[in-house]
Amino acid sequence: MKPPLSLSAMLALASVACAADAPRVFTLDGPALVSARDRLAHGDAALAPALAALRTEADKLLKGKPASVMDKTKTATSGDKHDYYSFGPYWWPDPAKPGGRPYIRHDGRVNPESRQGTDAGAFGHTCNAVETLGLAFWFTGDERYAVKAAQLTRVWFLDPATRMNPNLEHAQAIPGINDGRGTGILDAHVLADLTDGLALLAGSPAWTAADAAALTAWLESYYAWLTTSRNGRNERDTANNHGSWFDAQAAHLALVLGKDADAKAIATAALTHRIAKQIEPDGRQPLELARTNSLHYSLFNVQALVRLAHVGSHVGVDLWAVSTPDGRSLRAALHNLAPYVDPAMQWPQQDLRDSNRADLLPLFAEALAHGDDPQFRMLLEKFSTPTTAAERWHLTTREPAP
Repeated sequence: MKPPLSLSAMLALASVACAADAPRVFTLDGPALVSARDRLAHGDAALAPALAALRTEADKLLKGKPASVMDKTKTATSGDKHDYYSFGPYWWPDPAKPGGRPYIRHDGRVNPESRQGTDAGAFGHTCNAVETLGLAFWFTGDERYAVKAAQLTRVWFLDPATRMNPNLEHAQAIPGINDGRGTGILDAHVLADLTDGLALLAGSPAWTAADAAALTAWLESYYAWLTTSRNGRNERDTANNHGSWFDAQAAHLALVLGKDADAKAIATAALTHRIAKQIEPDGRQPLELARTNSLHYSLFNVQALVRLAHVGSHVGVDLWAVSTPDGRSLRAALHNLAPYVDPAMQWPQQDLRDSNRADLLPLFAEALAHGDDPQFRMLLEKFSTPTTAAERWHLTTREPAP
């Protein structure tokens, strides 16, 4: 038996394979992935913590059992376990009503019942896991990661006995009020992790052409539902972060499916449909500030718009460069949030919980890839720590120019 390859040998082989070809990813940064793999193969120690953390996570995933929609203990009103089902997280039984129905909303307070027996956690975990495994395969060439990513995808999306039906008709249902709603489409923003993760398996026999064709058919059906259903239209027309994430999801899927004109139309409309309506000239986001976790949702909306900007860059739309006549822009929103990367900086509202402020760091890096900014550069350097050095965005985002 041959001894296993060392990590350095894996990296060298992975770097040689398709060294000049960026993967077909649309949320991750293809050229950044090529650059990071090359840097690692040449011994760049700065990226070593992020790769080590990635491999640790991927190795744990190798041991896990594939999840499916058949695992849940609660079922949508359709009675079909293949239908995705989730439960509105901020909805609680009304103590004044028999059986607690209809449920009432407590914004920002998660009802533990919403995390039990539904598909939401397993769906998100599956898509996130495929991205993690895809990245681990990309950087190491270790076929075990590709095999596991393919297995997880087949069980959740493709195998007839366990596959999810391609819709979210019963997502984020509210007991006593509805059987599913457009809000639940947010659950599927993780599909971008899935499709980018699978794109990183190119060249592996684990993910076959037949697999890819079957998933494309699933995504085509889901995209048709997303863009034509009542739930889809309702979510598209939502003004806050839900609308932004709808656009990011729809535009990403459009690119995956070769519908570039759709993706370009969505990204182009973002200035008038999202930025002009969501962001004030000083960068505040009133619709997110109205929430009980206002910092979290302000950041969450900017993350959606940054993702949409990245997707738009593939079809010639630069959302980093556009602004309304009175100064509403993606950059303004990020500038407004930027000082709060400092954990000592007090957020002006009393939220139910704080956010992970380090999530601003990759947004600074993304912004710097589209134009220099002294504030973003200074904050990125000042608040990067040994802990943040292990975060995977270092492997997937372009390094700011010196």
